[in-house]
Amino acid sequence: MNAAILASNRVGHTSDAGAWRRLRPRHAALVAGLAAFLALAPCSRADDAVRLTVDTSESDAVLAILARRAAGEAVPESDWQRLFETEPYRRLKLRETEMKRSFEDADFKAFVLSEPLLSQAGTLRDTLAAWKRTDLEESARSVLAYLPAQARIRAKVFPVIKPKTNSFVFDLKNDPTIFLYLDPAVSTPKFANTVRHELHHIGLGSLGADSEAGLKGLPAPAKAAAECMGAFGEGMAMLAAAGGPDVHPHADSSPEDRARWDRDVAAFAANLRAVEQFFLDVIDGRIQGEDAIREKGFTFFGVQGPWYTVGWKMAVVVETAYGRQALIECMLDPRRLLATYNRAVEERKTSGPLPAWSKHLLRAVRARPASGHAPSIG
Repeated sequence: MNAAILASNRVGHTSDAGAWRRLRPRHAALVAGLAAFLALAPCSRADDAVRLTVDTSESDAVLAILARRAAGEAVPESDWQRLFETEPYRRLKLRETEMKRSFEDADFKAFVLSEPLLSQAGTLRDTLAAWKRTDLEESARSVLAYLPAQARIRAKVFPVIKPKTNSFVFDLKNDPTIFLYLDPAVSTPKFANTVRHELHHIGLGSLGADSEAGLKGLPAPAKAAAECMGAFGEGMAMLAAAGGPDVHPHADSSPEDRARWDRDVAAFAANLRAVEQFFLDVIDGRIQGEDAIREKGFTFFGVQGPWYTVGWKMAVVVETAYGRQALIECMLDPRRLLATYNRAVEERKTSGPLPAWSKHLLRAVRARPASGHAPSIG
């Protein structure tokens, strides 16, 4: 099973049905002085590692209609056409159609004309203004510190006002785009953290061909399990978005989100064993077929389930024990993350006892630790 299948359907950090590896597979939610030209404004670095485009045209168009409504004015057809012709709206419609969800202009018009949305016009306008002042180019540059040197970040960021409250990454392969639901409850720092998380997925996704080459030659069940390990990219993205092992992944989140994360991390050992059993069930044939694997794999997304918390904990252990470059090497082949984490546990480079992955599992997927660390898979 291709890891991208899981990634395109994740439901975690920012997505409702987003993806395995990106992304993720899912969980997600822009430059100072961009107010006059933010829509379709490219941000780039001299080394060409980052090309970021932010387009607020859909939100701007919706807010313009809401302003007319608040003033008691009729909404001319030209305002609706302006909205429907924006790239974020057209791409949103394409995405929903591809997912076989109904998305009609008439329904969207009814949403924009609804009283609940009109009552939020002021807070939505203020939120968008704050998001526009966020330096997303700096966010992208910070993410590069957690990516291989050859990674590239090519992305569009679309803050959108829409009926569904989910955020997600779309079309990673051809035109990577981050859709972010314009949510007044999301602080500007949390917004920037969400973007960093998704940009890490996009940067890692730019290396797809290289990262998948090492799986050639594995038996089909082992290959399927190894591909699923790409979902631990959610945890690595959490670490990259935070900026380091010593920064809480939810430092900018609500107290409720931080408490939920802490509870789930506290269950690390049990969650590791649950995911391990999933891998072994795939390898040993107890779970067969893409649909069955996908269905079970999705259960580990949750709000930010084991793909996030177990992946993050392993990433923190590896970086703390062997340095960031060892962790980056693991990003190119998630099997290395498990094997290098095991080596750290065996060498007692962890704070307190931690569970190790089954040697049978690591042998089956031919996992090897990052360079400089001898295999420990028996």
